[in-house]
Amino acid sequence: MDIAFIGLGTMGDPMVRNLLRAGHSVTVHNRTREKEQSLIAAGATAAESPKQAAAAAEIVITCVSDSPDVEAVILGESGVIHSDRPGTLVIDMSTISPEVTRRIAQALAKKEMRMIDAPVSGGSEGAQQGTLSIMVGGEAADVERAMPVLTAMGRTVTHVGPIGAGQTTKAINQIIVAGTYWSVAEGMSLGLKAGLDMEKVVQAVGSGAAGSWGLTNRSGNMIANNYPLGFRVRLHQKDLKIALDTARDLGLPLPMAAYVEQIENGLIARGYGDEDISAIARSVREPGGISDQPSGQPS
Repeated sequence: MDIAFIGLGTMGDPMVRNLLRAGHSVTVHNRTREKEQSLIAAGATAAESPKQAAAAAEIVITCVSDSPDVEAVILGESGVIHSDRPGTLVIDMSTISPEVTRRIAQALAKKEMRMIDAPVSGGSEGAQQGTLSIMVGGEAADVERAMPVLTAMGRTVTHVGPIGAGQTTKAINQIIVAGTYWSVAEGMSLGLKAGLDMEKVVQAVGSGAAGSWGLTNRSGNMIANNYPLGFRVRLHQKDLKIALDTARDLGLPLPMAAYVEQIENGLIARGYGDEDISAIARSVREPGGISDQPSGQPS
């Protein structure tokens, strides 16, 4: 299948590689053009603009940072919408506002172009391994058409409802992630403060009701006070803001999500916005006086 892929960040780059491995023909475009080079070496073709990338594509995938970025690459002056290719299916795999998603879909429909929203969960590891969880909103026929592409990048693909429903589901995902990471941060900090063997602690609680992806994959960061990039704090904060805005429109309070969003605002202000979101542990460790302690040692 001829695919255009726009946005080659932490997630996009490995997603393109999985598409290439699945035998698809992929044309790529990225705002920072240097990021295209390694994918060209892997078999992709580069385009000068989103419009050019979409010109010969049956399916166009966008995977960029925020709502304004998606609007720019799809509806902007050199955007996908100007490729003048009726029947093109646009799959937005970014995490953006459900309302913006619906607005973009309406604009594309006027050009006889289709759209589904398909945000993902699973972090950089899932993108590399092709095991992402993909939450899809759109018409059933469009989702069916996209399945060979989506299954090349994800292990679980779930059609959750009409256009925008994928983004609302992703907001739910990010709310749960926020609570999980925050509780893991508090738990790991308590164990460190008490001087416990944290490897044994994680083994013990991970085998019971407290087990989670966050505990298994990110507790080590929190124990070591080292946060190599998996998913940026600033991007998760953006996602929580989307969730809070959506909930506000529905008249629903989300006190935990609001609290973690403020914690992440503080981390961003202190220069930690590009660390992995497990860096929220800093906001528990530091007040507890354990920020500089070696892994597994009491303060």
